[in-house]
Amino acid sequence: MLTCLPPGWKPSPSPLVDYLYSLRVGGASHSTKLRHYNLLYAGAARLARSLELEELLDTLEGDLHLFVAELARRRMFVKAGVVGWRGRAIVIPGRSGTGKSTLTAALVRAGATYFSDEYAVLDARGRVHPYPRHLSIRGHDERRRRCTPEELGGRAGCKPLPVGLVVVTNYRPGVQWQPRALTAGRAALALLDTAVPALRKPAEVLDTLQQVVSYAPSLKGARGEADEMVEALLKRLEG
Repeated sequence: MLTCLPPGWKPSPSPLVDYLYSLRVGGASHSTKLRHYNLLYAGAARLARSLELEELLDTLEGDLHLFVAELARRRMFVKAGVVGWRGRAIVIPGRSGTGKSTLTAALVRAGATYFSDEYAVLDARGRVHPYPRHLSIRGHDERRRRCTPEELGGRAGCKPLPVGLVVVTNYRPGVQWQPRALTAGRAALALLDTAVPALRKPAEVLDTLQQVVSYAPSLKGARGEADEMVEALLKRLEG
């Protein structure tokens, strides 16, 4: 259960809560030999039900992270993979299913420092902060597994970094990485598309994104296998 909690969580001494989750564990009945659903609630609303407890825990984790991302103070969350390389960060914005976790993992295996495979956490100066939840990597059987950066031969970042490169990409089998440069405006729109609090505080979000794209170059293009483009990305950041 504790692995579902957001990075940096700590117990609160207050009995008051902002958001209440309830988990009812089902399982087999000894009297009827029937299996009962596991149920997950947020307040009075049912978020999910499943015979597999792991599925409910995945839903709980995702909703917890989204709640933090939406209401975080002094930080702005963008759905993105992030790694650090020689004092600067590579940010890979993208929604679920675009392959950002796979590319993030490939960069970590190549020696980059792991920041997150789900959220780029930006401050008002445009620096990105670590949000090192466990990586979620899809295997050949399409099932996801969780792992730490250490399991990939890497390590997690501990200090904020300026953004050195924004990479807008999605996976397409057999495609060769041939990116084009984005203008600052188009790069900001790509980041805005995955900025979690964009509707709730648009002015603040745009100000933060302007801090990023004003000095960080941006690339866009479809990619094939992640390992085939890692060296090119790291060299581009160095250049």
